[in-house]
Amino acid sequence: SSLGFFWSLLSPLVLIVIYSVFLGLIRIPIHLPTLVTGIIVWQFLAMCLGDSLYSIVGNANLVTKAAFPRLILPVAMVGANAVNFLLSFVVLMVYLAIADTSFGALALLPAVMLTQTALCLGMALLVGSANVFFRDAEHILSVAMLAWFFLSPVIYEPQRVIDNFPTWVNAAFFSNPMTGILTAYRSVLLSQPLPALWLIGLSFGVAWLVLFLGLAVFRAVEPRFGDEL
Repeated sequence: SSLGFFWSLLSPLVLIVIYSVFLGLIRIPIHLPTLVTGIIVWQFLAMCLGDSLYSIVGNANLVTKAAFPRLILPVAMVGANAVNFLLSFVVLMVYLAIADTSFGALALLPAVMLTQTALCLGMALLVGSANVFFRDAEHILSVAMLAWFFLSPVIYEPQRVIDNFPTWVNAAFFSNPMTGILTAYRSVLLSQPLPALWLIGLSFGVAWLVLFLGLAVFRAVEPRFGDEL
């Protein structure tokens, strides 16, 4: 417990080492700052979704005995993970500075972070609500997150997909909100080129749509939480 926040860095650091060694063994060229940035950003989403499973179920006594806006529970959970992410991000920025990377338009960073936070909150609302009614959601989420990880350019650069597939495939690729978010982070932090702006706009639009969908679903099912718990 004395390590405090540094425990939150343990998982991404281990993943970075594993993927660096693995990709090196199979001789896939990788730019380490690209990998580090991708995993740090991905971990914010992964931690939010993992914790969101029990944001409602784990507070069953409170939900059933006290009258308060249940929305506070997932919001507080995402907020706590956002603080950990910001602390990890400071470490990332120091690493990138030491690695002598070229920063891009840092003024855009708050918009990218806000969009990812909106996606995390929207998904947390959906997952937290689903776990109240379907207790197998934990098992479904673990499989879905593994698929989502490899469908997102966490350990590879999106340019490989953009350059080798037609426009409709690229549109499908960027309909995954994490594709545009990861690409935007790397453009801001590593000065990597952006694809067509409409592709980034597609990803960001889906991220905010997920937030509004999550809010709508949560509001609709919130009155039934007490009965299910």
